[in-house]
Amino acid sequence: MQRNLLSEKFFKTAQRVIPGGVNSPVRACKSVGTNPIFVESGSGSWIWDVDGNSYVDFVCSWGPLILGHCHPDVMAAVKKEADKGTSFGIPTWNEVRLAEMIVNAVPSIEKVRLVNSGTEATMSAVRLARGFTNRKKIVKFNGCYHGHADSFLVKAGSGVATLGIPGSPGVPEEIVQNTIAVPFNDKEILQQVLDQEGDDIACVIVEPVPANMGVVLPDDDFLPFLRKVTEERGIILIFDEVITGFRLGLGGAQEYFDIMPDLTCLGKIIGGGLPVGAYGGRSDIMNYIAPDGPVYQAGTLSGNPMATAAGIKTLEILARPGIYETLKEKMDYLVEELKVLAKKYDVTCTIQNIGSMMTCFFGVEGQIKNFDQAAKSDTDFYGKYFRQMLKNGVYIAPSQFEAAFVSMAHSWDDLDIALEATESSFKILA
Repeated sequence: MQRNLLSEKFFKTAQRVIPGGVNSPVRACKSVGTNPIFVESGSGSWIWDVDGNSYVDFVCSWGPLILGHCHPDVMAAVKKEADKGTSFGIPTWNEVRLAEMIVNAVPSIEKVRLVNSGTEATMSAVRLARGFTNRKKIVKFNGCYHGHADSFLVKAGSGVATLGIPGSPGVPEEIVQNTIAVPFNDKEILQQVLDQEGDDIACVIVEPVPANMGVVLPDDDFLPFLRKVTEERGIILIFDEVITGFRLGLGGAQEYFDIMPDLTCLGKIIGGGLPVGAYGGRSDIMNYIAPDGPVYQAGTLSGNPMATAAGIKTLEILARPGIYETLKEKMDYLVEELKVLAKKYDVTCTIQNIGSMMTCFFGVEGQIKNFDQAAKSDTDFYGKYFRQMLKNGVYIAPSQFEAAFVSMAHSWDDLDIALEATESSFKILA
Protein backbone atom coordinates (compact mmCIF):
# COMPACT_ATOMS: atom_id res chain seq x y z
CA MET A 1 0.00 0.00 0.00
CA GLN A 2 1.23 3.47 -0.89
CA ARG A 3 1.30 6.24 1.70
CA ASN A 4 -1.86 8.35 1.78
CA LEU A 5 -0.09 11.56 0.83
CA LEU A 6 -2.86 13.00 -1.34
CA SER A 7 -5.55 12.00 1.14
CA GLU A 8 -3.65 13.80 3.89
CA LYS A 9 -3.21 16.87 1.67
CA PHE A 10 -6.90 16.88 0.71
CA PHE A 11 -7.96 16.51 4.34
CA LYS A 12 -5.87 19.50 5.42
CA THR A 13 -7.49 21.59 2.69
CA ALA A 14 -10.93 20.28 3.63
CA GLN A 15 -10.47 21.29 7.27
CA ARG A 16 -10.00 24.90 6.18
CA VAL A 17 -13.30 25.09 4.33
CA ILE A 18 -15.54 22.33 5.80
CA PRO A 19 -16.30 21.86 9.54
CA GLY A 20 -14.06 19.01 10.67
CA GLY A 21 -13.03 18.50 7.06
CA VAL A 22 -16.02 16.25 6.37
CA ASN A 23 -19.68 16.58 5.41
CA SER A 24 -20.81 13.84 7.81
CA PRO A 25 -19.06 13.43 11.20
CA VAL A 26 -18.21 9.71 11.22
CA ARG A 27 -16.22 10.15 8.01
CA ALA A 28 -13.59 12.07 9.97
CA CYS A 29 -12.40 8.71 11.44
CA LYS A 30 -11.69 10.31 14.83
CA SER A 31 -12.95 7.32 16.81
CA VAL A 32 -10.57 4.96 14.98
CA GLY A 33 -7.52 7.13 15.49
CA THR A 34 -6.69 8.10 11.94
CA ASN A 35 -7.55 10.54 9.18
CA PRO A 36 -9.94 9.64 6.36
CA ILE A 37 -8.96 8.35 2.98
CA PHE A 38 -10.36 10.25 0.00
CA VAL A 39 -12.02 8.01 -2.56
CA GLU A 40 -11.37 8.39 -6.26
CA SER A 41 -13.66 5.69 -7.68
CA GLY A 42 -15.46 2.41 -7.07
CA SER A 43 -16.31 -0.65 -9.12
CA GLY A 44 -18.11 -3.75 -7.95
CA SER A 45 -16.95 -4.54 -4.43
CA TRP A 46 -13.79 -2.41 -4.63
CA ILE A 47 -12.91 1.24 -4.08
CA TRP A 48 -9.74 3.17 -4.98
CA ASP A 49 -8.42 6.15 -3.07
CA VAL A 50 -6.71 9.21 -4.54
CA ASP A 51 -3.30 7.70 -3.78
CA GLY A 52 -4.02 4.63 -5.90
CA ASN A 53 -4.66 2.20 -3.04
CA SER A 54 -7.45 -0.36 -3.49
CA TYR A 55 -9.77 -1.78 -0.85
CA VAL A 56 -12.51 -4.38 -0.66
CA ASP A 57 -15.45 -2.26 0.52
CA PHE A 58 -17.78 -3.55 3.24
CA VAL A 59 -19.40 -0.17 3.92
CA CYS A 60 -21.20 0.00 0.54
CA SER A 61 -22.08 3.68 1.03
CA TRP A 62 -23.48 2.71 4.46
CA GLY A 63 -25.70 -0.01 3.02
CA PRO A 64 -27.56 1.04 -0.12
CA LEU A 65 -25.08 -0.32 -2.69
CA ILE A 66 -26.50 -3.81 -2.46
CA LEU A 67 -25.49 -4.44 -6.09
CA GLY A 68 -22.02 -2.93 -5.61
CA HIS A 69 -20.41 0.17 -7.06
CA CYS A 70 -21.20 1.22 -10.62
CA HIS A 71 -23.45 -1.70 -11.54
CA PRO A 72 -23.54 -1.44 -15.35
CA ASP A 73 -27.34 -1.63 -15.69
CA VAL A 74 -27.88 0.97 -12.97
CA MET A 75 -25.27 3.29 -14.41
CA ALA A 76 -26.78 2.97 -17.89
CA ALA A 77 -30.18 3.96 -16.51
CA VAL A 78 -28.71 7.01 -14.74
CA LYS A 79 -26.75 8.15 -17.80
CA LYS A 80 -29.82 7.79 -20.01
CA GLU A 81 -31.85 10.03 -17.70
CA ALA A 82 -29.00 12.52 -17.26
CA ASP A 83 -29.02 13.13 -20.99
CA LYS A 84 -32.66 14.21 -20.70
CA GLY A 85 -32.12 16.59 -17.79
CA THR A 86 -31.05 16.50 -14.15
CA SER A 87 -34.02 18.05 -12.37
CA PHE A 88 -37.42 19.49 -13.22
CA GLY A 89 -39.50 19.96 -10.09
CA ILE A 90 -42.35 18.67 -12.27
CA PRO A 91 -43.84 15.15 -12.20
CA THR A 92 -42.14 12.45 -14.27
CA TRP A 93 -43.37 8.95 -15.03
CA ASN A 94 -40.37 7.40 -13.29
CA GLU A 95 -41.68 8.70 -9.97
CA VAL A 96 -44.89 6.75 -10.49
CA ARG A 97 -43.08 3.61 -11.65
CA LEU A 98 -40.81 3.57 -8.60
CA ALA A 99 -43.75 4.26 -6.26
CA GLU A 100 -45.65 1.33 -7.80
CA MET A 101 -42.68 -0.97 -7.30
CA ILE A 102 -42.37 0.06 -3.63
CA VAL A 103 -46.09 -0.41 -3.00
CA ASN A 104 -46.01 -3.83 -4.65
CA ALA A 105 -42.94 -4.96 -2.70
CA VAL A 106 -43.41 -3.63 0.84
CA PRO A 107 -46.43 -5.31 2.50
CA SER A 108 -47.72 -2.44 4.65
CA ILE A 109 -47.33 0.38 2.12
CA GLU A 110 -50.48 1.38 0.24
CA LYS A 111 -49.27 4.85 -0.74
CA VAL A 112 -45.78 6.32 -0.71
CA ARG A 113 -44.21 9.78 -0.89
CA LEU A 114 -40.68 10.16 -2.28
CA VAL A 115 -38.25 12.50 -0.52
CA ASN A 116 -34.51 13.16 -0.63
CA SER A 117 -32.99 11.28 2.31
CA GLY A 118 -33.68 8.92 5.17
CA THR A 119 -33.67 11.83 7.61
CA GLU A 120 -36.30 13.63 5.55
CA ALA A 121 -38.37 10.45 5.44
CA THR A 122 -38.35 9.92 9.21
CA MET A 123 -38.99 13.54 10.15
CA SER A 124 -41.87 13.68 7.65
CA ALA A 125 -43.35 10.44 8.94
CA VAL A 126 -43.30 11.73 12.52
CA ARG A 127 -44.93 15.01 11.47
CA LEU A 128 -47.60 13.03 9.67
CA ALA A 129 -48.19 10.81 12.71
CA ARG A 130 -48.58 13.90 14.90
CA GLY A 131 -50.98 15.48 12.45
CA PHE A 132 -53.04 12.33 12.04
CA THR A 133 -53.37 11.60 15.77
CA ASN A 134 -53.37 15.21 17.01
CA ARG A 135 -50.83 14.17 19.66
CA LYS A 136 -47.36 15.60 20.37
CA LYS A 137 -45.11 12.99 21.96
CA ILE A 138 -43.04 10.32 20.24
CA VAL A 139 -41.27 7.24 21.57
CA LYS A 140 -37.92 6.09 20.23
CA PHE A 141 -35.37 3.54 21.43
CA ASN A 142 -31.93 4.19 22.88
CA GLY A 143 -29.25 3.71 20.23
CA CYS A 144 -31.63 3.76 17.28
CA TYR A 145 -30.61 6.46 14.82
CA HIS A 146 -33.32 8.04 12.70
CA GLY A 147 -31.37 10.88 11.15
CA HIS A 148 -30.41 14.27 12.53
CA ALA A 149 -33.81 15.93 12.90
CA ASP A 150 -34.22 17.57 16.32
CA SER A 151 -36.65 15.01 17.74
CA PHE A 152 -34.29 12.11 17.04
CA LEU A 153 -31.06 13.34 18.64
CA VAL A 154 -32.13 12.06 22.04
CA LYS A 155 -29.97 9.03 22.92
CA ALA A 156 -29.27 8.39 19.26
CA GLY A 157 -26.82 5.80 17.99
CA SER A 158 -24.43 5.81 15.05
CA GLY A 159 -22.37 8.98 14.68
CA VAL A 160 -23.65 10.49 17.92
CA ALA A 161 -22.52 7.39 19.84
CA THR A 162 -19.27 7.21 17.90
CA LEU A 163 -18.33 10.75 18.88
CA GLY A 164 -19.50 10.33 22.46
CA ILE A 165 -22.04 13.15 22.18
CA PRO A 166 -25.00 12.72 24.62
CA GLY A 167 -27.37 14.71 22.43
CA SER A 168 -26.85 17.93 20.55
CA PRO A 169 -26.74 21.65 21.39
CA GLY A 170 -29.21 23.51 19.24
CA VAL A 171 -32.09 21.16 20.02
CA PRO A 172 -34.71 23.12 22.02
CA GLU A 173 -35.67 21.68 25.39
CA GLU A 174 -39.37 21.79 24.50
CA ILE A 175 -38.72 19.42 21.59
CA VAL A 176 -36.70 17.05 23.78
CA GLN A 177 -39.56 17.02 26.28
CA ASN A 178 -41.79 15.50 23.61
CA THR A 179 -39.37 12.66 22.83
CA ILE A 180 -39.31 9.65 25.14
CA ALA A 181 -36.38 7.25 24.78
CA VAL A 182 -36.60 3.70 26.15
CA PRO A 183 -34.26 0.69 25.96
CA PHE A 184 -34.59 -1.53 22.90
CA ASN A 185 -36.03 -4.99 23.60
CA ASP A 186 -37.40 -3.86 27.00
CA LYS A 187 -41.12 -4.61 26.98
CA GLU A 188 -41.60 -3.75 30.65
CA ILE A 189 -40.33 -0.19 30.45
CA LEU A 190 -42.16 0.38 27.16
CA GLN A 191 -45.38 -0.83 28.77
CA GLN A 192 -44.89 1.57 31.69
CA VAL A 193 -44.32 4.50 29.32
CA LEU A 194 -47.41 3.68 27.27
CA ASP A 195 -49.52 3.24 30.40
CA GLN A 196 -48.43 6.66 31.70
CA GLU A 197 -48.23 8.67 28.47
CA GLY A 198 -50.26 6.68 25.94
CA ASP A 199 -52.97 9.28 25.36
CA ASP A 200 -50.32 11.86 24.37
CA ILE A 201 -48.12 9.62 22.20
CA ALA A 202 -48.47 10.10 18.45
CA CYS A 203 -46.05 7.40 17.35
CA VAL A 204 -43.44 4.86 18.26
CA ILE A 205 -40.55 4.82 15.79
CA VAL A 206 -38.11 1.93 15.69
CA GLU A 207 -35.44 0.32 13.57
CA PRO A 208 -36.91 -3.21 13.46
CA VAL A 209 -33.31 -4.40 13.34
CA PRO A 210 -31.15 -1.62 14.79
CA ALA A 211 -27.97 -1.17 12.78
CA ASN A 212 -26.78 2.16 14.12
CA MET A 213 -25.57 0.83 17.46
CA GLY A 214 -24.24 -2.15 15.57
CA VAL A 215 -26.56 -4.92 14.38
CA VAL A 216 -28.90 -5.77 17.27
CA LEU A 217 -31.65 -8.33 16.77
CA PRO A 218 -35.12 -7.93 18.25
CA ASP A 219 -36.23 -10.56 20.73
CA ASP A 220 -38.72 -12.98 19.18
CA ASP A 221 -41.65 -11.41 21.02
CA PHE A 222 -40.55 -7.76 20.95
CA LEU A 223 -41.88 -6.59 17.57
CA PRO A 224 -45.21 -8.48 17.96
CA PHE A 225 -45.57 -6.86 21.40
CA LEU A 226 -44.78 -3.46 19.92
CA ARG A 227 -47.43 -3.91 17.24
CA LYS A 228 -50.04 -5.05 19.77
CA VAL A 229 -49.62 -2.28 22.35
CA THR A 230 -49.48 0.54 19.80
CA GLU A 231 -52.55 -0.74 17.99
CA GLU A 232 -54.49 -0.93 21.27
CA ARG A 233 -53.80 2.75 21.99
CA GLY A 234 -54.21 4.22 18.51
CA ILE A 235 -50.48 4.99 18.35
CA ILE A 236 -48.85 5.05 14.91
CA LEU A 237 -46.11 2.44 14.63
CA ILE A 238 -43.30 3.58 12.33
CA PHE A 239 -40.68 1.16 11.06
CA ASP A 240 -37.51 2.97 10.09
CA GLU A 241 -36.33 0.63 7.33
CA VAL A 242 -33.77 3.02 5.88
CA ILE A 243 -31.22 0.22 6.32
CA THR A 244 -33.32 -2.97 6.42
CA GLY A 245 -35.69 -2.00 3.59
CA PHE A 246 -34.85 -4.01 0.45
CA ARG A 247 -31.77 -5.25 2.35
CA LEU A 248 -33.32 -8.14 4.32
CA GLY A 249 -35.62 -8.94 1.41
CA LEU A 250 -37.87 -7.20 -1.10
CA GLY A 251 -40.39 -6.62 1.68
CA GLY A 252 -37.79 -5.56 4.22
CA ALA A 253 -37.83 -6.41 7.91
CA GLN A 254 -41.62 -6.24 8.10
CA GLU A 255 -41.89 -9.10 5.64
CA TYR A 256 -39.00 -10.94 7.32
CA PHE A 257 -40.69 -10.80 10.75
CA ASP A 258 -44.30 -10.66 9.44
CA ILE A 259 -45.11 -7.51 11.42
CA MET A 260 -47.01 -4.74 9.64
CA PRO A 261 -46.32 -1.16 10.80
CA ASP A 262 -48.59 1.79 10.02
CA LEU A 263 -45.83 3.80 8.35
CA THR A 264 -42.47 2.78 6.86
CA CYS A 265 -39.40 4.89 6.08
CA LEU A 266 -36.99 3.89 3.32
CA GLY A 267 -33.58 5.17 2.26
CA LYS A 268 -31.03 5.37 -0.50
CA ILE A 269 -31.27 1.74 -1.55
CA ILE A 270 -34.43 2.70 -3.47
CA GLY A 271 -32.28 5.04 -5.54
CA GLY A 272 -29.40 2.68 -6.16
CA GLY A 273 -27.28 4.80 -3.82
CA LEU A 274 -28.33 8.19 -5.20
CA PRO A 275 -29.88 10.76 -2.80
CA VAL A 276 -33.45 9.61 -2.20
CA GLY A 277 -35.76 8.44 0.54
CA ALA A 278 -39.44 7.62 1.00
CA TYR A 279 -42.14 7.17 3.57
CA GLY A 280 -45.37 5.31 3.05
CA GLY A 281 -48.10 3.30 4.72
CA ARG A 282 -51.83 3.03 5.18
CA SER A 283 -53.85 5.07 2.70
CA ASP A 284 -55.96 6.77 5.38
CA ILE A 285 -52.81 8.09 7.05
CA MET A 286 -50.98 9.00 3.84
CA ASN A 287 -54.06 10.89 2.62
CA TYR A 288 -53.38 13.40 5.40
CA ILE A 289 -50.40 14.72 3.41
CA ALA A 290 -50.84 17.85 1.28
CA PRO A 291 -52.31 18.40 -1.24
CA ASP A 292 -54.92 15.81 -0.15
CA GLY A 293 -54.68 16.66 3.54
CA PRO A 294 -53.50 19.32 5.98
CA VAL A 295 -50.00 18.00 6.82
CA TYR A 296 -47.48 19.88 4.69
CA GLN A 297 -44.31 18.36 3.25
CA ALA A 298 -42.58 19.28 0.01
CA GLY A 299 -39.29 19.04 -1.86
CA THR A 300 -38.07 20.41 -5.20
CA LEU A 301 -35.74 17.46 -5.77
CA SER A 302 -38.14 14.79 -4.52
CA GLY A 303 -38.52 12.12 -7.18
CA ASN A 304 -35.39 13.25 -9.00
CA PRO A 305 -35.34 11.57 -12.44
CA MET A 306 -31.81 10.15 -12.14
CA ALA A 307 -32.43 8.79 -8.64
CA THR A 308 -35.74 7.20 -9.62
CA ALA A 309 -34.20 5.65 -12.75
CA ALA A 310 -31.43 4.11 -10.63
CA GLY A 311 -34.02 2.92 -8.12
CA ILE A 312 -36.22 1.28 -10.72
CA LYS A 313 -33.31 -0.66 -12.18
CA THR A 314 -32.02 -1.65 -8.72
CA LEU A 315 -35.40 -2.97 -7.58
CA GLU A 316 -35.86 -4.82 -10.86
CA ILE A 317 -32.59 -6.67 -10.26
CA LEU A 318 -33.38 -7.35 -6.60
CA ALA A 319 -36.65 -9.02 -7.65
CA ARG A 320 -34.75 -11.75 -9.49
CA PRO A 321 -34.81 -15.22 -7.90
CA GLY A 322 -32.00 -16.17 -5.54
CA ILE A 323 -30.61 -12.71 -4.83
CA TYR A 324 -31.28 -12.64 -1.10
CA GLU A 325 -30.37 -16.29 -0.62
CA THR A 326 -26.98 -15.60 -2.21
CA LEU A 327 -26.39 -12.53 -0.06
CA LYS A 328 -27.22 -14.45 3.12
CA GLU A 329 -24.99 -17.36 2.11
CA LYS A 330 -22.03 -15.03 1.64
CA MET A 331 -22.58 -13.25 4.95
CA ASP A 332 -23.07 -16.50 6.85
CA TYR A 333 -19.76 -17.78 5.47
CA LEU A 334 -17.96 -14.58 6.42
CA VAL A 335 -19.39 -14.58 9.95
CA GLU A 336 -18.63 -18.24 10.67
CA GLU A 337 -15.04 -17.89 9.52
CA LEU A 338 -14.62 -14.70 11.57
CA LYS A 339 -15.79 -16.60 14.64
CA VAL A 340 -13.20 -19.29 13.94
CA LEU A 341 -10.45 -16.68 13.71
CA ALA A 342 -11.58 -14.92 16.90
CA LYS A 343 -11.44 -18.21 18.78
CA LYS A 344 -8.06 -19.15 17.26
CA TYR A 345 -6.44 -15.88 18.37
CA ASP A 346 -8.39 -15.52 21.62
CA VAL A 347 -10.06 -12.27 20.53
CA THR A 348 -13.08 -11.55 22.71
CA CYS A 349 -16.04 -10.50 20.58
CA THR A 350 -19.68 -11.05 19.80
CA ILE A 351 -20.67 -11.21 16.14
CA GLN A 352 -24.31 -10.58 15.30
CA ASN A 353 -25.74 -10.86 11.81
CA ILE A 354 -28.96 -11.10 9.86
CA GLY A 355 -29.31 -11.37 6.11
CA SER A 356 -26.39 -9.53 4.50
CA MET A 357 -25.49 -7.26 7.43
CA MET A 358 -23.41 -7.85 10.55
CA THR A 359 -21.42 -6.24 13.37
CA CYS A 360 -18.47 -7.58 15.35
CA PHE A 361 -18.65 -6.14 18.88
CA PHE A 362 -15.13 -6.38 20.29
CA GLY A 363 -14.47 -6.86 23.99
CA VAL A 364 -17.91 -8.22 24.90
CA GLU A 365 -19.38 -11.71 25.18
CA GLY A 366 -22.95 -12.91 24.94
CA GLN A 367 -25.86 -11.56 22.94
CA ILE A 368 -26.09 -7.78 22.56
CA LYS A 369 -29.73 -6.81 23.06
CA ASN A 370 -29.62 -3.05 23.62
CA PHE A 371 -27.48 0.07 23.41
CA ASP A 372 -26.12 -0.13 26.97
CA GLN A 373 -24.64 -3.53 26.19
CA ALA A 374 -23.30 -2.41 22.79
CA ALA A 375 -21.68 0.62 24.43
CA LYS A 376 -19.44 -1.67 26.51
CA SER A 377 -17.56 -2.66 23.33
CA ASP A 378 -13.81 -2.10 23.23
CA THR A 379 -13.68 0.88 20.86
CA ASP A 380 -9.92 1.19 21.29
CA PHE A 381 -9.43 -2.33 19.97
CA TYR A 382 -11.85 -1.60 17.12
CA GLY A 383 -9.80 1.46 16.15
CA LYS A 384 -6.63 -0.62 16.00
CA TYR A 385 -8.48 -3.29 14.00
CA PHE A 386 -9.79 -0.67 11.56
CA ARG A 387 -6.29 0.67 10.94
CA GLN A 388 -4.82 -2.78 10.38
CA MET A 389 -7.63 -3.75 8.01
CA LEU A 390 -7.06 -0.53 6.06
CA LYS A 391 -3.38 -1.39 5.72
CA ASN A 392 -4.40 -4.84 4.52
CA GLY A 393 -6.68 -3.44 1.81
CA VAL A 394 -10.09 -3.88 3.43
CA TYR A 395 -12.41 -0.95 4.17
CA ILE A 396 -14.83 -1.32 7.08
CA ALA A 397 -16.89 1.31 8.89
CA PRO A 398 -14.79 3.83 10.85
CA SER A 399 -16.99 3.20 13.90
CA GLN A 400 -17.64 0.26 16.21
CA PHE A 401 -21.31 1.18 16.21
CA GLU A 402 -22.09 0.47 12.55
CA ALA A 403 -22.88 -2.49 10.33
CA ALA A 404 -20.80 -4.22 7.69
CA PHE A 405 -22.56 -5.14 4.47
CA VAL A 406 -22.10 -7.75 1.78
CA SER A 407 -23.23 -6.88 -1.75
CA MET A 408 -23.96 -9.00 -4.78
CA ALA A 409 -20.67 -7.72 -6.18
CA HIS A 410 -18.61 -9.36 -3.42
CA SER A 411 -16.99 -12.53 -4.72
CA TRP A 412 -15.96 -15.47 -2.58
CA ASP A 413 -12.38 -14.35 -3.18
CA ASP A 414 -13.26 -10.93 -1.76
CA LEU A 415 -14.56 -12.59 1.38
CA ASP A 416 -11.38 -14.61 1.70
CA ILE A 417 -9.32 -11.44 1.29
CA ALA A 418 -11.23 -9.96 4.23
CA LEU A 419 -10.65 -13.09 6.29
CA GLU A 420 -6.93 -13.13 5.48
CA ALA A 421 -6.74 -9.44 6.43
CA THR A 422 -8.52 -10.19 9.70
CA GLU A 423 -6.18 -13.06 10.54
CA SER A 424 -3.19 -10.84 9.87
CA SER A 425 -4.72 -8.11 12.06
CA PHE A 426 -5.54 -10.51 14.91
CA LYS A 427 -1.98 -11.86 14.88
CA ILE A 428 -0.72 -8.35 15.58
CA LEU A 429 -3.43 -7.20 17.98
CA ALA A 430 -4.23 -10.30 20.02
